[in-house]
Amino acid sequence: MNPTSSTIRVGVIGFGQWGPNHVRNFRGIDGCDMARVCDTSPARLALARKQFRDLDLTTDPAAVTQAPDVEAIVIATPVHTHFALVRQALEAGKDVLCEKPLAATVDECRALCDLAAARGRLLMVGHVFLYNPSVQHLKIDLDRDELGRVYYMDATRTNLGPVRRDVGAIHDLASHDISIFNFLLGATPVEVSATGGFFLQEKIEDIGFMTLHYPRGVICHVHTSWLNPRKVRHLTIVGDHKMAVWDDMNNLEPIRYYDKGVTADHYSTFGEFQMILRDGAITIPKVRMFEPLLRQDEEFVDCIRSRRPPLASGEFGLKVVRVIEAAMESVRQRGHPVAVPGA
Repeated sequence: MNPTSSTIRVGVIGFGQWGPNHVRNFRGIDGCDMARVCDTSPARLALARKQFRDLDLTTDPAAVTQAPDVEAIVIATPVHTHFALVRQALEAGKDVLCEKPLAATVDECRALCDLAAARGRLLMVGHVFLYNPSVQHLKIDLDRDELGRVYYMDATRTNLGPVRRDVGAIHDLASHDISIFNFLLGATPVEVSATGGFFLQEKIEDIGFMTLHYPRGVICHVHTSWLNPRKVRHLTIVGDHKMAVWDDMNNLEPIRYYDKGVTADHYSTFGEFQMILRDGAITIPKVRMFEPLLRQDEEFVDCIRSRRPPLASGEFGLKVVRVIEAAMESVRQRGHPVAVPGA
């Protein structure tokens, strides 16, 4: 196949929460053909047949990973299955988009990245918030130094459910905010401390509080919970020039910039140090909204054709799992700071 000119035939493994959306997207992207959908649950395949009547369906993942008529594969299955499925697909010469996190451990992620490089295959991770219009808007303004020197970021990601049994709230929810922090700052944290609460299941945390220390003294904090009465998706960024608040639940006015800050004044008398509070205007920028998952899937196709690395590459996904692994070690040590390897 010549991906620059031919139709790209895509297979999807996993028709749970995200699989149906991927199928819808790839069926609508020019130059793509949905070759096959796999799920081990007959009930999910029955739903797939009801939603998309002309799909080729299977319960056997090998009918996708080993199929000669499939060039690219989307893996939207539980985390513990990622490593084996991605490895099988890469070894079969397929380009792969895998839902986040890339794999359960750093060692597994490293092995998959190395395998993709050795086979010349594209490996992309579904860190969908990198393709969120508000996050991209904030990234542009941060790169322009609109907020000045960033002091800290504070994120909240809470809801009542869904409660998972394969990974905890830090893996499931904080991975989003880690990816956002890394993307906005263009860096990875050097150290993380975290605590978690295990209320519903013995070994799976329902809540997590994480503090991440980034280069240049930037501190980031995130509160995650699936045991909370309110659904909150909130990020505050504080700079020495301006401050920003992003509310992902507000589709009309998702971002607000605050011309607020604190400035150290001259010594007015001996031994006296004065701080001046600046309270300026609130600006609401116009953010052009689009579907992040569709934008992500479109980039996957574009990267297959151009053979360029995606924004959410395998290496990017590896760095996120490094932070998660360090955070879970900190949880085991009751919040003791843990260095992030490779930072």
